Amino acid sequence: MRGIACQMLLLSTISTTAVAFQPSYSVPRGLSPLSLLTKTQSQVGRKSTIPPYHEEKKKHGSWSLIQLSDSSLDGGVSDESDAPAKKGFYGRLSSVVPPANERQKLIPLGLMFFCILFNYTILRDTKDVLMVTAPKSGAEVIPFIKTYLNLPVAIGFTGVYAKMTDRMELKNVFYACVIPFLFFFAAFAGFIYPNRLFLHPHALVDTLAAALPANFAAPLAIIRNWSFALFYVMAEMWGSVVASLLFWGLANEITTVDEAKKYYPLFGLGANVALIFSGQYVKFVSNMRANLAPGVDAWAMSLNYLMGAVVASGGVLLGAYKYIQDKIVAKNEAMANMKAPPKKKKTKMTLKESAKFLLSSSYIRNLALLVISYGMCINIVEVSWKAKLKQAFPDPNSYSAFMGNFSSATGMVTFVMMLLGRTIFEKFGWRTAALVTPTMIGVTGLGFFATNVFSGAMAPVAAALGTSSLMLAVILGAAQNILSKSSKYSLFDPCKEMAYIPLDKESKTKGKAAIDVIGNPLGKSGGALIQQILIFGVGSLAAATPYLAVILSILVATWFRAANSLAGQFNDAMAQDGGTPAPAPA
Repeated sequence: MRGIACQMLLLSTISTTAVAFQPSYSVPRGLSPLSLLTKTQSQVGRKSTIPPYHEEKKKHGSWSLIQLSDSSLDGGVSDESDAPAKKGFYGRLSSVVPPANERQKLIPLGLMFFCILFNYTILRDTKDVLMVTAPKSGAEVIPFIKTYLNLPVAIGFTGVYAKMTDRMELKNVFYACVIPFLFFFAAFAGFIYPNRLFLHPHALVDTLAAALPANFAAPLAIIRNWSFALFYVMAEMWGSVVASLLFWGLANEITTVDEAKKYYPLFGLGANVALIFSGQYVKFVSNMRANLAPGVDAWAMSLNYLMGAVVASGGVLLGAYKYIQDKIVAKNEAMANMKAPPKKKKTKMTLKESAKFLLSSSYIRNLALLVISYGMCINIVEVSWKAKLKQAFPDPNSYSAFMGNFSSATGMVTFVMMLLGRTIFEKFGWRTAALVTPTMIGVTGLGFFATNVFSGAMAPVAAALGTSSLMLAVILGAAQNILSKSSKYSLFDPCKEMAYIPLDKESKTKGKAAIDVIGNPLGKSGGALIQQILIFGVGSLAAATPYLAVILSILVATWFRAANSLAGQFNDAMAQDGGTPAPAPA
């Protein structure tokens, strides 16, 4: 295991690869694309593919739901009208420390974000361990879960969330979403997993398996281990609902544009710290089995510690949220009621009307296509890698320990990539930054598939490195995932969130809910459906590898086309707002 830890640490230090492109447009002297994006205040013309601004946007400006990475890349560049910076070391130091009124909201927000991502990393690693190492299961079940469980749940939640926001106060929506998650994870470790032999219908599934063709093994494994599949879905939904939707809705509600420009970068760096800490905690808990007495269920004990940490972190999350509601939101609402004019009646739209409204914009469609393409591409490569991972680490605790190292390495590489991302945005612009992630996934994904297809030719290379062909494939697959996820977190997510800036409030709120909650599961489900067809057709994931490589190439090409189209629309929209980059030279 120490060898694996060393390999992962070495992997994290050599995986920081920068991809260079030609500039997509020129920037006026003294301004960066990111600093220009934060000044969007004028109305987009009717001929644009983007829905027009509301009058409120003209008054207050706009700011997308997740500006963390956008602002982190902007680096807090101040406007020309800002006062000159203080001179000297102490002056610079005092300018970095937020004033008391800003610390009151930024510290609890940062604590909330840390807790959310700490939990998400633990849940993400645990869900894979449960399903991949479950009895008569494997990585082949993941495509079926994403298609027939994740996607329907995501669509259903979107409808429920829309009704909740119409009928409940926003603070109660947060509680109503987060608390059931925490209850489920506590119940899973305390009751469901210890009674899994009673709850799981092994005898019934064995009877069905004897009567059905072998190709039905993956769907039957989901039925056999239904509680593990339910945990998988809940873990996926935590990331989509709590991190993407609820937290950033709160952050943008209480944070001004100027504060976001200065302090959202710290959230981005803190997110990667949470990734590193949670990854090491998973590894620590998984390695505790060495001190257990014979006959003790090591994985059950690990699960208790992991879910205990999730519930404890969730309690801190709720406490920080309550503090913000009591100390910040209540005061802001009181001031707004004194100054604000009478509110216009809110126009309510059904889920079907909202979907029709959003799909009528080619801008929204391109944005959704970016998210769906990412989900399909990463799923196609990731599932094949996890199949290799199970072969190398069949024991749940060993698998979990490896995933802990993997998460920590992802956090460290993403930290470095976020620093490089600022340079990419400032020197090359939105278009180039948006193309880095598909390039990274395409190159590394095809390299991983080539390693599997030509495994015989790679055997001498593995022997020269002092490892096996299987472990070499695992390490290369981990490198692919680390680079893909780090470029996604540092560049793809900022590009996506910047693209929301020109949208009106209705399109931004409902568009983001639809794209974040449905788009990503839809992409993963699409990749999963492709894998299901190939598994039924050729018999296994290993046999389907050459076909997956071809499909990955087609998806990356489609992703490139959508990104280039959206870049043109985005630049046109920003040009109508004034002070934006000039078009790229022919």
